[in-house]
Amino acid sequence: MKKLVTFVSLMLIAVFVLAACAPAATTAPTSAPAEPTAAPVEPTAAPVEPTAAPTEPPAAEPVTLRYANWNLGTEEENNIQRQLIKAYTDLHPNVTIEFVDMSAEGGWEANLTAYAAKGELPDVFAANNVPLYVQNGWVADLSEFTANDPDWADVPQVLKDSFTYSGKVLGLPAAQFVMGYFVNKDLYEAANMDAPEYGFTVDEWYEAVTGLNNVEKGILGLDEQEFVTGWYANAIDPNLKWFSFDGEKMNYNSAAFKEAIAKTGEMKPYTWQGLTDEQKTNFKSTGPWELFLNQEVGMRWDASWSVPGYVSGATFDWDFVGVPGGNQAIVFDVMTVSKTTANLEEAYNFAKWMTFSKEAYLKEAELARAAGSAPKMPVSVDEASLELYKEFVDKPGILAALDNLDNSMIESLAKIVPGYINARWEGKPGIDIGEDKDVNMWFMFNFANDGRYKYEDYAAKLEEFANNILADAAAEMNK
Repeated sequence: MKKLVTFVSLMLIAVFVLAACAPAATTAPTSAPAEPTAAPVEPTAAPVEPTAAPTEPPAAEPVTLRYANWNLGTEEENNIQRQLIKAYTDLHPNVTIEFVDMSAEGGWEANLTAYAAKGELPDVFAANNVPLYVQNGWVADLSEFTANDPDWADVPQVLKDSFTYSGKVLGLPAAQFVMGYFVNKDLYEAANMDAPEYGFTVDEWYEAVTGLNNVEKGILGLDEQEFVTGWYANAIDPNLKWFSFDGEKMNYNSAAFKEAIAKTGEMKPYTWQGLTDEQKTNFKSTGPWELFLNQEVGMRWDASWSVPGYVSGATFDWDFVGVPGGNQAIVFDVMTVSKTTANLEEAYNFAKWMTFSKEAYLKEAELARAAGSAPKMPVSVDEASLELYKEFVDKPGILAALDNLDNSMIESLAKIVPGYINARWEGKPGIDIGEDKDVNMWFMFNFANDGRYKYEDYAAKLEEFANNILADAAAEMNK
């Protein structure tokens, strides 16, 4: 049959070809054209079913995080911290941040203790005394989150170590500030002197202070004397860090710290504290905090939290030079997450945004630029964050300090070292000085140079007392 059908089809084609070549017909064809001999073949593959309409991902569960910090200002001020929080909730619309009222009397720790007693600790809160919180069992271990966090990998080791207890990350660095001397380079140039630079020596520091000082013309070499006690021992003995702490104990009886005490007293005539009331009339400033921007001091002790103000308000050439010996102190803010938070991962994500997040730092820089100011120094430090910071602050000394962070003296010891508050300020070593009975450690250091007593006579007792406190506190932490 297939052969027959093929033959008939060929014959029909031939007839139509011949007809097309012949002269046009004068009458209609006598028969209808042949019908197809077979139905068209259906495709063998199954037809494609239409795809289902895309579905929206399930909405994230709503989360409310209670947050406590002292840097939020007022709602009317709407400072950068509040704007950063708003940026976070814009990115995470399921998250609500609720501010915790910390205005009750008694101070930060007292307020936190009261909330803890009620089982209402904030989910995320700024930390003044991490050892206390650890000992009280308030803070969550965040190690599982930081372990593989690429932003955490770029946090300076000195900061990581500061908040790690027994291998557990129990706090996050919220900000870091380098602390040391800022110099007015124009004042030194006008006096035909070389301004100190980062890496200067103790002798160069002394010459810069004493050589520039000119009270009659309203110029001081140094703003205040008290901070010399903190850094000087490190310049003499690099094994000692801030206020003689060596990582385990205080060295109040060391030769380097005794020299620091003596040098602090020696510098008084070149500072605001050394001025008589009559001499103060030579100055526009009414206190040491005004001297630098009023161009009435060569060197001011300050921290990089003042840099935004210098960027916007200083009308002279300035730089950061740290402390003699090519170093600086470092101050940091700490953020902790409550162990009782209902959503640990969400709390960590928010805490990271407010502390060391590179994404948040980009946002902070954007907000600072809009305000005509500068962001704080990056906490997660890489080439990109440094380049961004340099767009606002391109000072050689600041950049040198950033490159030397891990060598810094930690000034914020009270926030991380168990027992330090008593070993440095509040503890009472059983000493009477004249009519002052049972004085505390603050008294002994504050009045070490005013003639009430000789520091050398008490140095050994102060060191023993302080180190017993530190040892006992460390043992209590390790229980």
